[in-house]
Amino acid sequence: MATLTRASQQLFERSPDERFESFQALWDHCQQEKQFSSDHWQTPRSLEPQSTGDEVIVSLDDMETYRLNDWSFSQLCRLSGVSKETINRLSPETASRALRETLPISDRPTQLLATGKSIRSLHGVNYTRLWNADLLSVVSEFATDFQPPQKGIGGATGLYCGEQDLFAFMIDPAGWTEIEGEAFAPGFFVWNSEVGRRSLGVQTFWFQAVCQNHIVWDATEVVEFTRKHTASVHEGLGEIRRLIERLVAKRDERRDGFVRVISRAMTERLGSDADEVLKVLAREGIPRGLATRAIELAQMSGRLSIFSLVDALTRLAQEVRYAGDRAEVDARAASLLALAS
Repeated sequence: MATLTRASQQLFERSPDERFESFQALWDHCQQEKQFSSDHWQTPRSLEPQSTGDEVIVSLDDMETYRLNDWSFSQLCRLSGVSKETINRLSPETASRALRETLPISDRPTQLLATGKSIRSLHGVNYTRLWNADLLSVVSEFATDFQPPQKGIGGATGLYCGEQDLFAFMIDPAGWTEIEGEAFAPGFFVWNSEVGRRSLGVQTFWFQAVCQNHIVWDATEVVEFTRKHTASVHEGLGEIRRLIERLVAKRDERRDGFVRVISRAMTERLGSDADEVLKVLAREGIPRGLATRAIELAQMSGRLSIFSLVDALTRLAQEVRYAGDRAEVDARAASLLALAS
């Protein structure tokens, strides 16, 4: 089984203003950014970096000026072929002049994403954007029972969106079921960037525990899919939908199967009388003294069913002194359910 740390890394990297208290709040934010954003196509030489106060701005063909955030300023420096660290040592006036003089002379347009009067990213013609809101719409439609995990250290929510990318950690708290005799619940991560910071992706899994720093412990059936922001990136939404649908279908299948096993266990018996049951329990590795007490407790319930025996053994396990021995009794008790499958 695997230990997944992707959500934990996000927990420690994200500032409070990048956290969202609910999935709906995250979706509303992303939908608003999509609604008030627009693309501008311009040749590099027409960007016209200028200085105002203590910052560098750019002027576009519409004669309007736009501010740059840290990410788009970094992209502008790369487009100019000048180190960002070097530009940051210059005065805004000198920096804007250096950028104007080093921007490439090319007829190939540059794609700029603006939200309001702020430039969020600059890209070449091969970049294809996928909106965060579109990804979250798929999650909302096909993972209806999923929600963020319990809050982590410092109030981290598992739901994040900043100027560079989005990340969401979702689990189904009611989806617990058994896999090979152990309890697991389904969960997944999704991520995306509208500005080229990272790929589109999803990772689905079954897990046993999530701690306060959002490390996912003892994960199994881990499946990951990523897609770069090229012309086919929107096809990635279909694959993400398929993986989430498969996770949900597997959850329902396992949960229904577990219910069927429990139902049978509540009616089926391990023998016609206590002596036969004692022999079966001995074959399953239950110590004779413990088995005898479990049979007595089960008989008090009025039915010597598999379920009543498992319940009796589980209660008796709490009286065992050492944790390792208690765990072994619990495991042997749970294995009896396999006799009803």
